[in-house]
Amino acid sequence: MDLPANTGGCIPESASREQIEMVNSSSTFSSTFYLTGIPGYEKYHHWISIPFCLLYLVGITGNCTILHIVRTDRRLHEPMYYFLAMLSLTDMGMSLPTMITLFRVLWSISREIQFSVCVIQMFFIHTFSLTESSVLLAMALDRYVAICHPLRYATILTPRLISKIGIASLLRSAFAMIPLLARLAFFSFCHSHVLSHSYCLHQDMMRLACADITFNVMYGLFLIIVLWGMDSLGIFVSYVFILHSVLKISSREGRFKALNTCASHICAVLILYVPMVGLSIVHRFARHSSPLLHIFMAHIYLLVPPVLNPVIYSVKTKQIRQGILHLFLPTKHNQFSGDLGMSLRQ
Repeated sequence: MDLPANTGGCIPESASREQIEMVNSSSTFSSTFYLTGIPGYEKYHHWISIPFCLLYLVGITGNCTILHIVRTDRRLHEPMYYFLAMLSLTDMGMSLPTMITLFRVLWSISREIQFSVCVIQMFFIHTFSLTESSVLLAMALDRYVAICHPLRYATILTPRLISKIGIASLLRSAFAMIPLLARLAFFSFCHSHVLSHSYCLHQDMMRLACADITFNVMYGLFLIIVLWGMDSLGIFVSYVFILHSVLKISSREGRFKALNTCASHICAVLILYVPMVGLSIVHRFARHSSPLLHIFMAHIYLLVPPVLNPVIYSVKTKQIRQGILHLFLPTKHNQFSGDLGMSLRQ
């Protein structure tokens, strides 16, 4: 995958003395790798872990809240909210695999990670990253059907079809990653075993290999162009049709209302794709820049979507907002709903 990594097989200048000693003492074909925290700020790792704790807490709480509301509130048993639940699952699937190793490094518990564990972590990170792109495409199609074919909305997007879309998105991403990661098992790593991040990324480990990595480079590029490229193209085409349909609405209020239903999804698309493009630009054109820039961009890519998506949908979607109020303030919410109903009847 096109993610940032330090160059070459040499030990980074930012590596600590402990890491260098561990690497030098390891055997040439050792299956143990060593993770990196924030280079140059090792003494502040415990303090740096505090904002990361808050980000993970907000992300996990927000996504679990949305999943609970969609599952328990029958009014939200509609295609749009089923896809939102899928988005929450993929957000957590992309970020949670990094949590354990990140805090093991920041809390100075251990920097070591075995090759097999590293591959499993890579599989989850990259699989759910590709799956999230597919889910955003499905959500774009949902908005297209809702706006362009509102009378057929319920008959087209049935629960059975939605389940198939979710399963197909996950399987597509998982099977696409298998050849890429399986190749790593045949590589020898005879240079540095120090990774550039506090978690394992395919591009990072691939650059440490003493082997021909042409297949991994070309296949990774193929996945980005075909999967992410086709998903982004599908989202763009969906919004072209949506905009064409919205412009046919005579009233300004009607046009605004129709476009407003897409606002949350557009934000979710930007939250995923903007950091992804930024990450690719940094990797391609700023390879020799500070390692902090690579680490910062990688954390933005993996942590920002799970944190912001629940916030955006909670703010922009009335039904989700009402579900949260009902969950945390059930008495006041019911009283407010009753008072509102009486005032409307009067």
